[in-house]
Amino acid sequence: MEKEEIHIIEGLMQRNPKVQQEALELYGNYVWVQVVRLVSGIEDAEEVYQDVFVKIFSNIKMYDETRSSLRTWISRIAYNESITFLRRKRQAVIYFEDDEGKAEALSEEEVEETLGHANEETVQLIRAAIRHLPPDEQAIITMFYYDEMSLKEIAFVTESIPTTIASKLSRTRKKLCKIIKMLQS
Repeated sequence: MEKEEIHIIEGLMQRNPKVQQEALELYGNYVWVQVVRLVSGIEDAEEVYQDVFVKIFSNIKMYDETRSSLRTWISRIAYNESITFLRRKRQAVIYFEDDEGKAEALSEEEVEETLGHANEETVQLIRAAIRHLPPDEQAIITMFYYDEMSLKEIAFVTESIPTTIASKLSRTRKKLCKIIKMLQS
């Protein structure tokens, strides 16, 4: 564990306002990006963002360094608060559902061909396609690709197991590929 992380943990446990501010400065942008990816609307995202830091500050004694890094633990809180907010809000949103199993039938080569070329057009299509996924799938995709979290870290955040995350990631990548093909047509 890094010195800075130890300093933050100890200061938060002592409820030191200066260290709370340091934690906001150190992890604030990271948390904001995570929340905004799942919660649309600035006011709603700000509400969840504040709730995340209230939880971090009030539950720091529950942090266990043997289970995850502080950043991953914070990710778990941000994920859970975002999902809880979305469930409470229950907005009517239509997501892509692959009832016919067409996405599942795609090969890994097709998926890689569609998602693997990181040109500007592909990046824009991926961003547009992600919005058509349910929040839990959006979270897994963004944690894996944008935050570069390992399957183990994502499993910790989502309270799952790495093999389940790997399977869900594979299905979600295929679903993304199918959505992109639909957007292109």
